[in-house]
Amino acid sequence: MRISMRIRFAIPCMAFVLFMCAAITPAQAVPPIQQQRLPNGMRVLLMEAHNVPMVSMKLSLAGGSRFDAAGKGGTASLLADMISDHTARHAHPVWDDLLDADAIKLGAGAGRDDFSLGLTVLKDALKPGLDAFSEALLQPGWDQKRFAILKHDAISAARKSREEPGVRAAQAAAALLFAHHPYGHRPGGTVKSLQRIKLDDLKALYAAQVKPSGAVLAVSGDITMAELLPLLKSRLKGWRGKPATGLMDISRPAGVAGKQADVALPTTQMLVQLLRLGPSRSDADFFPAFVLNHILGSGGFASRLMQEVREDRGLVYGVYSYFQPLAAPGPFVITLQTRADQAKEAESVVRHVLSDMAAGHISNKQLKAATENLTGSFAQRMDSNRERVGLISMIGLYNLPLDYLSSWTARVQAVTLAQVKAQAAKYLKPEAWNRVRVGPKSALN
Repeated sequence: MRISMRIRFAIPCMAFVLFMCAAITPAQAVPPIQQQRLPNGMRVLLMEAHNVPMVSMKLSLAGGSRFDAAGKGGTASLLADMISDHTARHAHPVWDDLLDADAIKLGAGAGRDDFSLGLTVLKDALKPGLDAFSEALLQPGWDQKRFAILKHDAISAARKSREEPGVRAAQAAAALLFAHHPYGHRPGGTVKSLQRIKLDDLKALYAAQVKPSGAVLAVSGDITMAELLPLLKSRLKGWRGKPATGLMDISRPAGVAGKQADVALPTTQMLVQLLRLGPSRSDADFFPAFVLNHILGSGGFASRLMQEVREDRGLVYGVYSYFQPLAAPGPFVITLQTRADQAKEAESVVRHVLSDMAAGHISNKQLKAATENLTGSFAQRMDSNRERVGLISMIGLYNLPLDYLSSWTARVQAVTLAQVKAQAAKYLKPEAWNRVRVGPKSALN
């Protein structure tokens, strides 16, 4: 996700305040998520945290890169850049000065599913912060000269990123795994797709998708719902409508298996990705799959991949796995980086680990270690307002239960060995995985 941020801190201690913002220790219970709905249909989800005089919020709606027009990947990301760059009332330099005046942190971004607008501000500056937030949302500037500059910057960044193995791998992986599906391109787009985008494309996406029905405003900080609602209603009363396409209006990607893609780069290193479709955000077996992935490759040095590929054999600089649950099944990825002459052996070991785990060779000891590590580190996922609004936003956007965070530890601890083995049999069979390699041409033969 490319994030556009207009950030100016007018007080020296702001970084310290952000760091200290509303930490939750493992001994504390997760505060409840309160819910209200505005007359325009937007849901408001609030988690109060009164130990620091600060408020953070994030508006999320169905408007991410999957809504980009065909051949114009990067439209949603450019829209995010424009939304936070200036407004119809304030040109770019004046807008920056306005944000500076009250230390307002305002930013927009686009993922695969969602378009978002975020705000972090001290409690004393909440009203001007909300004024800026609503102005950016409801009064986009559409300045042609600023669009040309932002588009040029995006193209330059995309051109530079072609030298980065991770970016090239992600581009190849999206095309291989999702083909012509709406998830089939990176949110930031490519040089060619960005060059095709016109200002009218941004206006069309905004008009079609930036609507309150189905949108979620996640809020965390020093405020109550009784204080918040009047401030929102007065500023968003003119914002109405339903998006042309809802978040869950998406087809399931067609599964692919055994496909390969190679990208030649002038380097002595090789980046290898094995990938397949993983669970969706609403998958009933999400937690067993989540714990399985921790055992496989997201658990750091305790993971099977790190232990067997790096620690036992020294074949890679690093190896890890992750999946990205979306409205539809998203990517499940294993990534490793090594010397080109060791890539084949390293991949072979990874596939052996997959085969071994798919056959059910997972122990109670490994399950216990994974669940203890996950539950023990849970507080770190919620140690600031910003991190909390990200989690609350995800809960609201995908219509997850409001007790999702308070019951998270119990759900992880409830995962059984039989459930983990079932997910391993479902996801880890080596033949179901595809491969992307990025490295020297001589080693790709």
